[in-house]
Amino acid sequence: MAMGKGFRVFEKINPPNPYSVLVEQRGKDDTLLLESQAVAVLSQQETESVKRQYTKVLDAYGCLGVLQINAGDRQVLYLVMVTGCVSIGKLCDSEVFRVTATTFVSLSGQQQDEERITEVRKLLNSGTFYFSWSSSGEPIDLTLCAQRKKNANQTDNRFFWNRMLHVHMMRFGVNCSQWLLKAMAGSIEIRTVYVGHRKAAVAIISRLSCERAGTRFNVRGTNDDGFVANFVETEQVIHLDQEVTSFLQTRGSVPLFWEQPGVQVGSHKVKMSRGFDVSCPAFERHMQNMKERYGHQVIVNLLGTSMVGSKEGEATLSQLFQAHHRACGEHREVPHLIFDYHQECKGGNTKNLSRLMNKMRWHFDAFGIFCARADQVHSIQRGTVRTNCLDCLDRTNCVQTFLGLENLTKQLGFLNLMEKQQIVSRFEEVFRQMWINNGNEVSKIYAGTGAIQGGSKLMDGARSAARTIQNNLLDNSKQEAIDILLVGSNLNSELADRARILLPQVLLHAPTPVLREMCKRYYEYSSPTSLRISVGTYNVNGGKHFRSVAYKDVSLADWLLDAQKIARSNSMVDLSHPDDISLKSSDIFAIGFEEIVDLNASNIMAASTENAKLWAEELLKVLSRDHKYALVTYVQLVGVCLYLFVRPELAPYLRDVAVDSVKTGLGGATGNKGGVAIRFVLFNTSMCFVCAHFAAGQSQVNERNADYAEITRKIAFPMGRSLNSHDYVFWCGDFNYRIDMDKDEIKELVKKGDLQQILLCDQLKKAQAEGNCFKNYIEGDVEFPPTYKYDVFSDDFDTSEKARAPAWTDRILWKRRKQIADDALVKDWNPGVLAHYGRAELKQSDHRPVIAIIDVEVLKVDESRRHQVLLNVLQQQGPPDATVVVRVEDVKDENEAVSLFTDEFMMELLQELSQVGEVILVRFVEETMWVTFREGECALAAANRGRLSLCGHRVQLNLKTPDWLQLSQFETALCSNNTQPLCDMEPISGLTDITDLSQDLEVSELAGLVDTSPTEPEEPRCAPPNRPMAPPSRPPLPKSPQPSPQMIRKTMPKVGRLIFDKMD
Repeated sequence: MAMGKGFRVFEKINPPNPYSVLVEQRGKDDTLLLESQAVAVLSQQETESVKRQYTKVLDAYGCLGVLQINAGDRQVLYLVMVTGCVSIGKLCDSEVFRVTATTFVSLSGQQQDEERITEVRKLLNSGTFYFSWSSSGEPIDLTLCAQRKKNANQTDNRFFWNRMLHVHMMRFGVNCSQWLLKAMAGSIEIRTVYVGHRKAAVAIISRLSCERAGTRFNVRGTNDDGFVANFVETEQVIHLDQEVTSFLQTRGSVPLFWEQPGVQVGSHKVKMSRGFDVSCPAFERHMQNMKERYGHQVIVNLLGTSMVGSKEGEATLSQLFQAHHRACGEHREVPHLIFDYHQECKGGNTKNLSRLMNKMRWHFDAFGIFCARADQVHSIQRGTVRTNCLDCLDRTNCVQTFLGLENLTKQLGFLNLMEKQQIVSRFEEVFRQMWINNGNEVSKIYAGTGAIQGGSKLMDGARSAARTIQNNLLDNSKQEAIDILLVGSNLNSELADRARILLPQVLLHAPTPVLREMCKRYYEYSSPTSLRISVGTYNVNGGKHFRSVAYKDVSLADWLLDAQKIARSNSMVDLSHPDDISLKSSDIFAIGFEEIVDLNASNIMAASTENAKLWAEELLKVLSRDHKYALVTYVQLVGVCLYLFVRPELAPYLRDVAVDSVKTGLGGATGNKGGVAIRFVLFNTSMCFVCAHFAAGQSQVNERNADYAEITRKIAFPMGRSLNSHDYVFWCGDFNYRIDMDKDEIKELVKKGDLQQILLCDQLKKAQAEGNCFKNYIEGDVEFPPTYKYDVFSDDFDTSEKARAPAWTDRILWKRRKQIADDALVKDWNPGVLAHYGRAELKQSDHRPVIAIIDVEVLKVDESRRHQVLLNVLQQQGPPDATVVVRVEDVKDENEAVSLFTDEFMMELLQELSQVGEVILVRFVEETMWVTFREGECALAAANRGRLSLCGHRVQLNLKTPDWLQLSQFETALCSNNTQPLCDMEPISGLTDITDLSQDLEVSELAGLVDTSPTEPEEPRCAPPNRPMAPPSRPPLPKSPQPSPQMIRKTMPKVGRLIFDKMD
């Protein structure tokens, strides 16, 4: 039976009654009623009684679920229906369809947030989403490869793209497997190849992971969990009668923190966004994930290796990839093959790919393929080849095509199809074309255009131009659409952001009341630990003064490491103790600079990064004098630059690092003035550091206040995070606030040491008191002379012709956000304790550097305590469906029960229940009445009342879903990592590191943190690989003699030699 439009959607518009939608499915008696954000499954009898009130809206092929998005303080729901699809082909007993059109039905009756919904619709209609359907039984699960299907029947959440659309209906007890489709993103190519009188179904299925999904220049590298961008699992599979054989490959971005910033054509340069040590934990997680999920690994690195010209950035990235691999001892048994594709296969000469195969032949054969006959497994694949280039597109497509065609002979051998060359040629030609199409489809998802395959210079040029337009104009809106589809209501929500800090990923899609209560009760499952943070600011007047010969005996350490000690030694009375805890070293350094380059016209338009790199190297050297520190990242906006360093032992607990910058010069057009920010989460506390340079001038107070407001308003981070959404916010910089006092009077008071009299006229203090800037921020007591303006290399205030008045332009302030629950903990709550606030006597600039040392509390979550609190919260919140069943006890039959539900009885009952909470839906089911509340907590309160006496009858109230705690586990499972291992990770003899690097790389901690490479050109034309030669006879093993081919055994030996079977 062919698939048709088996779904119908009806609507009821009857103000002031709520808008209502009815969904029916061909072949099912039940229907779905969606009203007031509730979902009810109606029986055939209930449907017939209400259907005449509804009018048809549309017919559809299927339903993807309910999309939940935020519109202000409330949620808006959309029913997503598939109204267009095309058949791709058949696999087993199922037919596979590509989604071509979807319709979003607003469940409020009003189209809201139309722009965002339009972008999500475009994404779903882009031709990269697939679902399966079967007229008899359960359809094939597209998220599982053939080998995993034999071991598991649970959908792989990595490739289940609309799983969050299932959540809403799942909460109301809807059987999602019967009502909703499961959509996979990627590419599916299916063909039929005739083998005599038999038909073989052949396919290439590329499954795009949604763990780190996004577009080409928005999502690069890895995240903190070790999930990489553009991760695709590609399966080459053949079904013939009862036999199946498949071969699996993977691709994914380089698992480091890197990006390609820039919006101008030709400005996308490779830039490392985190330091070496801070990247290691994520790299190790990625490698561990790969081995757990796919068994043994071989890395094929196709990045360029030339450190000269356009590929310099690629080469730096490749070197860092190799260096991390070598530094990660646990995974050194994974071979890392360096194959500069552009150099090795110049002009599309893919014959040289045989050189790559020669390097990996042993591993390639050792991993094997999956082969099964009926229910009997003959061999399994024990590892995969992980291929990457820069984008994991064109070069990767060519290499994966080569590997797939190379393995085809093994698959045909198992199926006994190698005897006739005509049949072999037929399979090769079909698979070659499918691989080309697969490359195009995978490229469309990530880059917005088809792959550059070398078939036509004109076509490749057009695609290259289209990629430029796509990257610069369309990627951001597509990225937001992807985020909405995968995150939904948790996007741009302060509650969700707080939940991400405190709760594991699997709980982020819990009902809003649960998230709110868990965040409110954070103190029950977390404990504070103390950290010391040093924040410094220095206006260096356009240079790299640490190299000044005039003051070679003065070190930056006097400012950054010894300022507190020097201040104590200069005091009249030394109260310090050798073991004084106040002199302990800092855990975090945030160091801001202003005027790191000269603020001339050329630098304002295109600032040099050379000074920033030199400062980073010097700072790392100075800070690591007593203890080692690791550079997390730095961000530069013309002359403003902010660096973040942490102790290496904190690196595994650091995540969600992001940077942003805001221009305020010339009304926001230039970056000669402005601010930069770095944010992160450490343990379970979020922090943000801002370095800023405000407008100059004695009387420009309003402009400075406006700069502060502009930076505060405009700074934004991924997932809708704002500056004020962080637990701690630290500001440092040259704020340029002056002193409203005559300069001679200021100098005289400074000589007398009467700083308090001067501070009464400090513009920043006055503006803050008036609420015009830095509201609720804390600044330490200013007990040091003004920091501006001095003659260079002198202790004298400005003696130039302008003779500017002294001022405390360089300042540091901070604040801690108080949570709702903190009001009950006022006694123990503190915003941070200032250990030192002062300046250092570095005289290479016209400013003096300032440093603040602050002891803060960060939260550490106890997972076992959190789980206990979660169970308690779930129990208190009640069932997600928020429904109680009302039953009249003293009636004899169903007819009598129904007759009791008169208007009078209903009015009294609803009045009684409205005292508990808002009722949003009432329906009659046989002899009972089902009442749905707005909140599950209200349903629980109603059920706890047990019995009521109404109109002379006893009424029993029970929960519709008494076992909701158990059912909540199914919802949690949708967000969990449920990937089944491809195979047991048994050792395979002979697997060694055969990387072609002749020596260990020495890579600087700062390597790649500056965008050193010119623009990344479009991938050169790569011709599809030629038809591969038959595999050569077995090459010699690296260390032991090669045995003769034997029959493939069902299990790999744990030790000893590999034994290969002949193909049956």
